[in-house]
Amino acid sequence: MTITAPDWVQDAVFYQIFPDRFARSERNPARNLPFEAWDTPPTPHGFKGGDLYGVAEKLDYLKDLGITALYLNPIFASASNHRYHAYDYYTVDPLLGGNDAFRHLLEKAHKKDIRIVLDGVFNHASRGFWQFHHVLECGDGSPYKDWFHFDPDRLTRKRHWGAYPGPQEQKALSHGEPSLTAIGYGAWWNLPALPKFKTDTPAVREFLFGVAEHWIRFGADGWRLDVPTEIDDDSFWQEFRQRVRKINPEAYIVGEIWHEAQRWLQGDQFDAIMNYDVTKPVIAFFSNGHLDLKVLHQQANYHGIHHSIDAHEFADRIDHNLGLYKKDITYAQLNLLDSHDTPRFLSCVGGDKASLKLAWLFLFTYPGAPCIYYGDEIGMEGQHDPDCRRSFPWDESKWDHNLRGYVKELIALRKKNPALRRGDYKRLWSANGTYAFSRSLEGKTFVVGLNVSETPQTVHVMYEAGKAPKPLLGEASEISIREGRLWFTIPPRSGVMLKSA
Repeated sequence: MTITAPDWVQDAVFYQIFPDRFARSERNPARNLPFEAWDTPPTPHGFKGGDLYGVAEKLDYLKDLGITALYLNPIFASASNHRYHAYDYYTVDPLLGGNDAFRHLLEKAHKKDIRIVLDGVFNHASRGFWQFHHVLECGDGSPYKDWFHFDPDRLTRKRHWGAYPGPQEQKALSHGEPSLTAIGYGAWWNLPALPKFKTDTPAVREFLFGVAEHWIRFGADGWRLDVPTEIDDDSFWQEFRQRVRKINPEAYIVGEIWHEAQRWLQGDQFDAIMNYDVTKPVIAFFSNGHLDLKVLHQQANYHGIHHSIDAHEFADRIDHNLGLYKKDITYAQLNLLDSHDTPRFLSCVGGDKASLKLAWLFLFTYPGAPCIYYGDEIGMEGQHDPDCRRSFPWDESKWDHNLRGYVKELIALRKKNPALRRGDYKRLWSANGTYAFSRSLEGKTFVVGLNVSETPQTVHVMYEAGKAPKPLLGEASEISIREGRLWFTIPPRSGVMLKSA
């Protein structure tokens, strides 16, 4: 029997939270530590003091927005503000409030029908990870010597470890010498802080699968997997899936893969990926001349975006994306405009909010689960990290209430109309800076038209219903039915959603 993605995902609206930057709580035992001032620019190594009690206290805000699922960046104990190198996988970071704070957040979120997906970093640990530290202290005498990729000369004390590299080791790394010889162990991207697990070691596999199982039993609703292609072993991820889904058959497993991912989306590994293959054409099309390439190219994966694209190229790239995977996978993809790994969408388009609204209208009517990066809904900007990881401004005078109202309306429409979540998708029009498509389910059809140009554009598309549809969101004029085609005109730099009568 084919294992399919959890049914709830295609109805979900996700919200991504970088825990250190979302909200502080007076309930956090770590609240009196000397954190950076909340409103100052973020730094690579500084902590703002956001915590999981703070997230719990803002659930009413998220519920009001329409959010049904949270994706949290890593929460396990770590000596970094992003927590992508954990030293204890079984402990929620004390700075975030510890395990009690996560338990409190889960209980409160689940009562509000909000699911929580955790960020799983299983490719690498940190220099402070106990088993790694044990080898640094004991060399080949450590029973953990097979947990990572170690240089035999360091294991036998013929050379010193370079876990905290001096000038000589730094020079070797900067000249491309592999970390295995430069500092004595394999590190992800040659970064000394990120020792890479040796995942073909049975004890390592069992440890990592045990972590995955533990937090699903604890109450988490799924895993977002960090750099999963770096564990180049189908059997690892197949067993990961089996063990997670045995505990919770509805757990969502989504991989951070920036390219086509058929290998991992055969139904035996991941349910979906972070759909950056849609993000990139969305930025290139809806920006329509507003691209800030200097900001955009701070993210290496965006280097292929050199200019805005026309409606026909956008439509072809969307068609390509829709044809890559089986329907249940396409409808479970995690669709996003930006994340902690990219400049924020608004910064990529030079602050043009019309581009953001157009992109949102597409995102919330496209198959898959839309995901909002915290603060986008109130107009937060930010270049590449750490700037895209600014603190959320809870002073409402700093919010763009028009943007928040618009995305809130989109979420409400998506929730109210199953066709926008589960309906068939059909490309209808792509010309003159305008793209139109339909979503249809059980006799109800919605037509979405998006005009990125600076002039009004008239669209005419095949339409089977006898009566002309009415605008449900946005504006359109001259709506009429002629010889089996629907005609309507969309104002410049705007979108419209039409519903069959």
